[in-house]
Amino acid sequence: MSLRAAVLGHPISHSKSPALHLAAYGQLGAGISYTAIDVTEELLPSFMRQIRHQPGWCGLSVTMPLKTAMLDEVDEVRGVARTLGVVNTVTFEDTANGLRTVGSNTDVTGIVNALCHAGSAASPSAVILGGGGTAASAVAALKELGTETVQVFVRDASRTADVRAAADRLGMALELRPLAGAARPTAEADVVISTLPPRAADGLAAEIAALKTATPGVLLDVAYDPWPSLIASVWQAGGGRVVPGLEMLLYQAVEQVRLFTRRGEDVNAAVIDVMCDAVGLARRAL
Repeated sequence: MSLRAAVLGHPISHSKSPALHLAAYGQLGAGISYTAIDVTEELLPSFMRQIRHQPGWCGLSVTMPLKTAMLDEVDEVRGVARTLGVVNTVTFEDTANGLRTVGSNTDVTGIVNALCHAGSAASPSAVILGGGGTAASAVAALKELGTETVQVFVRDASRTADVRAAADRLGMALELRPLAGAARPTAEADVVISTLPPRAADGLAAEIAALKTATPGVLLDVAYDPWPSLIASVWQAGGGRVVPGLEMLLYQAVEQVRLFTRRGEDVNAAVIDVMCDAVGLARRAL
């Protein structure tokens, strides 16, 4: 029986996850199809009920705005996903009592590996732009990189429950501030992770450019379409290193492929290289 996997989100037509996953499954010789399915928060419960009765599902990639909502739709939440309350991956397990759905989080590993690949293995001072589910994963990633206090700049302070809860559970000191005051602290940070939607950081980018100051740190902009984003261009012009969101997407997808295929050791450099080829990233240096 052929297996099925998909990425869920709304909107989802722009997603590069199908290209990444299909390249990996082709290299591995794994008989897994992978598609993008547009699912809103309102439709998620009925969708999850429906696929429980469809044979062959092996995995789901979960993107915005479903990463928190998925918590209520799986039978078990494991690892850092339980700590953060943010699920970006669902796997399916056959048990004596029937099909069991398991939620996990590969975004944290994706962020850590993307930053390390860019040469940023430590993060003394850090800024996160945005306060949703991906920002919560960013807090966990920065914790792994040694950050003790993180400044989080948000557009709407009433929508920061995810990132505040993540910081509390991880023991990370959080300084929550309005996005309007983010320009100088952002420019001066060792690591900046923007979790804002495409173009939402354009105003901040213009403010950073107006400072006419250097941006010596590393910027990971999770948004990857259109690319380069305005903030990425401004950051690079200031002398800083830019990590495209595709790098995070790649590394979190590598972990998902390992989970979906249950062939972790087989997902090696050759597999990662064809995944890079599929989305126009440079092959990894061994």
